[in-house]
Amino acid sequence: MRRYNVWRPIMLIAVALLTNGLVSNLAAVFGMSPESASNLGFIAMIIAAFVMYNRMMKVRRK
Repeated sequence: MRRYNVWRPIMLIAVALLTNGLVSNLAAVFGMSPESASNLGFIAMIIAAFVMYNRMMKVRRK
């Protein structure tokens, strides 16, 4: 476990959860049903986590 950074997984989880909450709330405010807003938030959470993970790994490779 040489040079393991504990903040990377914490930041990844935090960004994913905050994205889920933000998108779900915004979708509900704009009139979506709660189930659809939750599904949209989950999709946005997965996309945000994937983008952040790729950016972290790109910086690490150099």
